[in-house]
Amino acid sequence: MVIKEFVRAIDQIAQEKGIPKERVVETIEAALAAAYKKEYGKRGEVIRAHLDFGNNAIQFRQIKIAVDKDSVRIIEEGERAQAPKLMQSIEEVSEQVEARASEQEEGEKKLRYNPDRHIFIEEARAIKPDAQLEEEIEFPLETHEDFGRIAAQTAKQVVIQKLREAERLSLFEEYRNKEGQLISGIVQNFERGNVYINLGKTTGVMFGNETIPVERYSPGQRLRFYVLGVQEEGRLPGVILSRAHPKFVEKLFELEVPEIAEGVVEAKAIAREPGNRTKIAVASKDEHIDPVGSCVGQRGSRVMAVINELGQEKIDIIPWSDDPAKFVANALSPAKVKRVEIRPRREALVYVGEDQLSLAIGRGGQNVRLAAKLTGWKIDVRSQAEPEKVQEGGIAQSEEEKATEIEKEKSEKEEFDLGSLPGVGPKGVGALRSAGLGSLEKLQAATKEELLVVEGVGEKTAQKILDHLRQLK
Repeated sequence: MVIKEFVRAIDQIAQEKGIPKERVVETIEAALAAAYKKEYGKRGEVIRAHLDFGNNAIQFRQIKIAVDKDSVRIIEEGERAQAPKLMQSIEEVSEQVEARASEQEEGEKKLRYNPDRHIFIEEARAIKPDAQLEEEIEFPLETHEDFGRIAAQTAKQVVIQKLREAERLSLFEEYRNKEGQLISGIVQNFERGNVYINLGKTTGVMFGNETIPVERYSPGQRLRFYVLGVQEEGRLPGVILSRAHPKFVEKLFELEVPEIAEGVVEAKAIAREPGNRTKIAVASKDEHIDPVGSCVGQRGSRVMAVINELGQEKIDIIPWSDDPAKFVANALSPAKVKRVEIRPRREALVYVGEDQLSLAIGRGGQNVRLAAKLTGWKIDVRSQAEPEKVQEGGIAQSEEEKATEIEKEKSEKEEFDLGSLPGVGPKGVGALRSAGLGSLEKLQAATKEELLVVEGVGEKTAQKILDHLRQLK
């Protein structure tokens, strides 16, 4: 068998599949070892093949592990399993099963000695004086170049399987290194609301919630995508893509704005409602460079390139500020803010002119909502002419505050113990639930008269419950 033929095949496979040559060599060696074992070896043997490119030869070796006699269980000839008798009583079978079970439980479990796989340490040191326990001892085997049909088929199956595994691992490593980056792909097909993208070597998936709602995709369309992650399960690595993620916009600006790519201008925060509007706060590390102007570009060329990629999604580029009041005012752009009053617990009261009120709040409260997401502050927009009046849609919570409130409500509903109420026993708990007062929220909204209607709740108990609930607020 000529090694040069393998060299050409290895180079070709490595280039076509994008697999390192070392893995291709390992695959071919495993296939040759499997074929050799099928044709000339025994079932229990461990055989390895080695492609010796220097001597233009293939070497086969049998591997045995050095073991200690005390650490293995040696099966004597008389103890070997015999064919079961045709006529056995149920009692005999039961006794045999129990005996085998007790043997397994007694003492430490030992490895069963197999002369095809193991060699005693004394014998190993006769061959290799410095041999250690658990060390692999190699025994050269006769080289054969002719393999039968079944052995050749086995080798082919091993090659196909190993190459698939190597290709899959190579793809996984390649795309794992691209997480958080942009890649280009072609829309391939649609299934159950998901969009499948041809990435060349593999297929990516963009789930329904990662698409831009207003976009319509068609097969053959080439687009950019943000790599969210790579799933290892399945036949091929699952590359998870997104066009709705806020980082997608940030990475598009990184492509279009050299100052961001070089690290001179930094995107400090970003808030997005995909398909409608994005707010991005930028700052410059060089006082001589205008961060907003850098992102906008000459005659708006840079920001327009990003907008075109997003399907005409509106983008507000605002200057970042360490001063909360100034940052909140900037975040409400394009509205002009008169005054910002900073309150405890990351709350900001913003006053604008009457003519700027609708602009500051935005359609459906979108502008103030995005500003709250961007800054991480709860924002309350009010008219300077009517400072006491709460404007419809003028209050927006930060994402952190929303999550905290949701978790608090969920916790109160799920964890509140009615039995902790004064004067309420097991029967009282059931009566309160039957009356529709099973949650803390409903109890706190209940009046004394509503509590008195509950079976088993008297005047004094109702008052104790109300006093207790007031302390919880």
